[in-house]
Amino acid sequence: MSEAGEIPRAARAFVDFVALLRANGFAVAPEQTTSYLAAIWLLGPRSLEDIGQAGLATLAPPPERRAVYDALFCVHFLGGEALGGEADSDETLKVQEEQAGQEEPLTADEINQSGQAASRSEAVVERRFNQANGADALRRLSREAARRLPLRRGHRRMRARRGPFADLRRALRESARNDGEMLRLSRLRRRPKPRKLLLLIDVSGSMKQRTDENLELAHALTQAAPLVETFTFGTRLTRVTRALRLKRREQALRAAGGIVSDWDGGTRIGDALQAFLAVPRFAGYARGAAVIVISDGLERGDVAAMRDAASKLSRRAWRFDWLTPLATSRAFTPQTAGLSAIRPFVDEMAAGGTSAAIVAHILSLRTRRAA
Repeated sequence: MSEAGEIPRAARAFVDFVALLRANGFAVAPEQTTSYLAAIWLLGPRSLEDIGQAGLATLAPPPERRAVYDALFCVHFLGGEALGGEADSDETLKVQEEQAGQEEPLTADEINQSGQAASRSEAVVERRFNQANGADALRRLSREAARRLPLRRGHRRMRARRGPFADLRRALRESARNDGEMLRLSRLRRRPKPRKLLLLIDVSGSMKQRTDENLELAHALTQAAPLVETFTFGTRLTRVTRALRLKRREQALRAAGGIVSDWDGGTRIGDALQAFLAVPRFAGYARGAAVIVISDGLERGDVAAMRDAASKLSRRAWRFDWLTPLATSRAFTPQTAGLSAIRPFVDEMAAGGTSAAIVAHILSLRTRRAA
């Protein structure tokens, strides 16, 4: 198998995939290539999922580079399309275009800087994070999150001086110790629990200057609070919660950079939010949660889809807030078509142009009324 002419035509695609892995820094021994071909022959294969499972079992990509391996697999065998069985996976959910294949993906040089000319086509890239500003705001978030993040009433009860429930068990024990006399009636109240937080972060080209700081903020919040879910959206919807749960910030952001593939690309907010609501597991994260969308709202897709998704999110969430860099004062009035369409369903549109402003808003959620 040393010469291309000796490789059977049916096996060339698989050998070329191994060569692609080696070209991207994966260490694959010749024995692994042989085992890979043998596994494919053994499985049939009946579907691309069988080919993918055979590769994971024999080529053994490192866990920290699994996202890159999956991306190369999709590019080689599917031309960039996600596997049909992975549309509801924890990692990536691609938003399909209405006219797939009729628009060429953007190259890195063609990605817009301002977002005013956002496109429906997507740019598939891997991002490298630089050290962003806002360290003081992140330290404040880590320090104050435990006592200032919103709470909800749990189902378990706890002792209290005043409460709506009588602690009959404790009262009867004290009565037995006092010869049947009940000197006081102990009270119970529902134990408070942390409320779920859902972050939806825009990583399109128009938010390019804020992406690094927003992801660092999401990591700090994930480390400081127990119930935080984070998604990114641009031309795809991607769940990055698992990556941001890694303790070290650099490692977490590097993992997120390998998972998300639509950095600095086009903007399809309505489609992304509709895709989020279409997956029952994802939509469940919004129920009773404080939903915070960090985006400039420069929608270049269907505004009606964005409005419909905002309406559904507002009905599921405890609060639905939209933080945008365009809001520079409390008297902010939305001017774009997207923000104007969703304004009736948003509890508050606040400043999202700095980490300090976003942290201040998050830490003030406990004192705000529910939707």
